[in-house]
Amino acid sequence: QVQLVESGGGLVQAGGSLRLQCSVSGRTFMNNPMGWFRQAPGKQRELVAVNTKDGVTNYSPFVKGRFTISRDNAKNTVDLQMNSLKPEDTGVYYCNSLPYWPWGQGTQVTVSS
Repeated sequence: QVQLVESGGGLVQAGGSLRLQCSVSGRTFMNNPMGWFRQAPGKQRELVAVNTKDGVTNYSPFVKGRFTISRDNAKNTVDLQMNSLKPEDTGVYYCNSLPYWPWGQGTQVTVSS
């Protein structure tokens, strides 16, 4: 059974950086687009970045130019480098395949002003 484990979150000041990592076990994702999602308090989960199986990336306009998604098909990991963080980036971050697999527990990112 596939399992997604996110890590790397924390508390950071505005303007700072964090690097999130998602480890996938139970199956390979080399043929799947992989995305990072976030859920802010009181809001729906939203897609912020996607990396296709061919390495093509797309970003939400709210994070474009600040976040970078990357994948390592050999290690079954997907990273999200987040720079120039803003308080509105606060939320729980999740990774998942597109289409979805069972969700992991996510990792909390809190950006203080």
